[in-house]
Amino acid sequence: TVLVLHQMGSHGPEYLKRYPKEFEKFTPVCESNALNNCSRDSIVNAYDNTLLYTDHVLATLIDLLRSNQNKVDTAMVYLSDHGESLGEYNLFLHGTPYVLAPDQQKHVPMLIWLSDTYQKSFAVSPECLAKQRNAPLSQDNLFHSMLGLLKVDTQVYNPSLDMFAGCRTELAAADKQ
Repeated sequence: TVLVLHQMGSHGPEYLKRYPKEFEKFTPVCESNALNNCSRDSIVNAYDNTLLYTDHVLATLIDLLRSNQNKVDTAMVYLSDHGESLGEYNLFLHGTPYVLAPDQQKHVPMLIWLSDTYQKSFAVSPECLAKQRNAPLSQDNLFHSMLGLLKVDTQVYNPSLDMFAGCRTELAAADKQ
């Protein structure tokens, strides 16, 4: 079973609408979708509150998955679709053409959590994954990585684009033979 969750996360310009009031820890916040009416600090504060809420959502999801790992193999992959500019080079939001976009729009977070039972059932080495935590990746890797994680047998799967391929102990053992 695959469950895809999509949240608005940290999409601007209305950062204030991306988190419940109880997650407003950084203040003052921009309360307008017209960012030119707000100070940079208030925009950054509102954005940081979205990150705080996203962290809460992910932690809650991991706790839920962990509590069920003895019933079913569980895993979670989180990836943002893009970053946001918060005034760097006088740019805000996202969508700048890639060749012109600052790193803040191009470098995005990724979080992978695999239950102990998933790691065993699917022969994924957590030590190997930890060593690769700073390896440069692209969203182009996601499709092939998900096919690999789910053991989908298809001709479109390209192991060279699967970020987990080198960390599957069964694949590593087969490569050594």
